[in-house]
This record gives sequence, structure tokens and C-alpha cells, in this order.
Amino acid sequence: MLYSASMADEVRNRQVGAHYLMAQLVWCTLGLVGGCVVALLDYRTLKKITLPLLLLALFLLLLVLIPHIGLKVNGARRWLGFHSIRFQPSELAKLALIVFLAWYGERYQRQMHTWMQGIVIPGAFIGATLLLIFVEPDRGSTILLAAVSAAMLLLAGVRWKYFVPPVLAGVAALALSIWHDPMRMKRIFSWLDLEQTKSGVGYQAYQAMLALGAGGWTGLGLGNGRQKLGFVPEHHTDFILSIIGEELGFVATFAVIVGFILIVVSGLYIARHARDTFGLLLGAGLTILIGLQAFINIAVVTSVFPNKGLPLPFISYGGSNLLMMLVCVGCLLSIARQAREPAAVPDRAVETDEFPGLQTAP
Repeated sequence: MLYSASMADEVRNRQVGAHYLMAQLVWCTLGLVGGCVVALLDYRTLKKITLPLLLLALFLLLLVLIPHIGLKVNGARRWLGFHSIRFQPSELAKLALIVFLAWYGERYQRQMHTWMQGIVIPGAFIGATLLLIFVEPDRGSTILLAAVSAAMLLLAGVRWKYFVPPVLAGVAALALSIWHDPMRMKRIFSWLDLEQTKSGVGYQAYQAMLALGAGGWTGLGLGNGRQKLGFVPEHHTDFILSIIGEELGFVATFAVIVGFILIVVSGLYIARHARDTFGLLLGAGLTILIGLQAFINIAVVTSVFPNKGLPLPFISYGGSNLLMMLVCVGCLLSIARQAREPAAVPDRAVETDEFPGLQTAP
């Protein structure tokens, strides 16, 4: 699909060729190596680097905001770059925060029902991470990571009476910031009446819907899509699902959705059978991250949600996201490898001579 998307850039006299494909293959290779290394290790070794990993992520997020260090693209500072290589620190921050919350939830699981241990202390780390991502600005990643963090705190045992007030305060603060952001308010109003804004703010979402509709059941054929010829912006990144729908049809689009559902079910199963609380929280957090990001992307492309840029995991063009997602898969595989064995059930019980009332397995 990335190579198919690059054809559109060649039509528009941009000599892209196989650039998207080759760049993504490089990041995929790095991700597979990283994922395999993590899968072969015991996931519990992550406890030793929890705080350094989170502090590194926060440091990189700070660097992004410094002029002449962080790369500014379309008004946002989200990348660190060296020549043609770009890295998005918020992707590392997602993984680092999930590992930290899993470690914290296990270490203080007996105190998670208190206000200080359950909300104040983890909330400080969550708030610092979300704030740095929010000011880039990256509202989509902020909302995604906030939802994942909230789910992990609930799994760790935070009481609802302590959980609800800060969540409502965060939602109110986010709504207030969006209300004072003209661009995002226009996107919301456009989403409410897409037909009236299809030539303006709602152009991208409307063209994506046309692409999905044009594909029918089996699509127009790989490379034969028309909406990527300058009609659907970001067709190789956030809106690549619309091109999949146009060229490969509803069958392929539905297969993508089923694939993510299977990933989520598998991840939750792995988390449920983890050896310890750290594995349970880590597995659940990583699974929710992958599943929720895919859900938001699909919902945006199909206009169920207002337009917000988040890549489709494993498919959209973007090296940082692909690398981190494959490392997340490696973590899940490591948790599965170390999963607790089911308790042995004896075939029959026999009565001992010394203790007639006691039954033991032969």
C-alpha cells in the first residue's frame, strides 16, 4: 500500500519512487530486531530500567520543544531529526509510561486504593508526560495515552471515588482548550455537518468516504485508486485505510479490522494469564494502546470521530510508530513465554494410612 501511495507522488512530479517502501522496511527491520530481543528476554527485566526509560522519554520530549533542535512541521514540534532520519519521542513516551505504570501498580498494589498512592503520585508522572505531548501540540496522542493510563490505574485498583474527579477535571480542561482552538473547533463543526464543509475543512474526511465507497466489495485493484491522486491528503499515513478500501475493497478493510480484534483478544488473554501483576498491567496497557489507537484511526477515517491525526498501527507510514508497536508486540510475547503454568489437577486422590481424613495425589 505504501508503494501504491507513492505512485500518486510520481504523478504529481515528486520523485518518490520506492522511498516510502524502503524507509518503512528499514524501520520494520529495526522493529523486528527490537521486538525479537524483547521477546527472548524476561519482561521482568524492564523493572530495572523503568525510571531511566521514563526520564529519557521526558528529556526527549523537552528537546522537541526547543527551537533549532525539534523539527517544526505544519506548525507542530513532534520530531527529532538527523539528516533524513526522524524520530517522534512521543512514541517512546507511550511505551515508557505504560512500563512505569505497570511497575508502580505492582509495587504499590496494596496502597493503590488510597488518594496519595493511587492518584497523586502516578498522576504527577502521567500529567508531566501528557503536558509535554499536549504542547507540541499533539491532541490525539494526548487523548490516547490519557485513556490508556486511566485504564491501567483502574486495573491496578484505584477507587472510583478518587478516580472520577481528576478524570472529569482533565476532560473539562481538554474541552476548554479545544473550545479556544479555532482550527479544532472547525473540525468538530465540520464533522457534525460534513456535507456542508466537503470543499473546505471537511475535504479530507469527505474524500476518504468517497474512496471507501468507490472500492465496493473487492476494490478497484492495487494501484488503481483515484482518490490518492491529490484528493485525500495524508493518504499514506493517517488515512491509508481509505486507500486500502478503495483499491482492495470492503473485504480487505474488514480483514484489517478483524486482525486488530484478534490482536486485542490475544493481548488480553496474555495479560490475564501473566505470571505476576506487573505482567498483567503491562500486557493490558500495551494491548489497550494498540487496540485503542487502531479504533480511533478507523473511526476518524470512517467519520465516526472528528478528524484527528493518529497512524494506523503496523500499516501507516511512520517509522517511530512502527518501531514502538513491534517492540510492544515483543513485550507481549515475552509475557506469554513467562506465563504461569496451569495448576496440576490429580487424576484421583487416595487416602493415607496415617491420616485417613487427608487425601493426596499418588
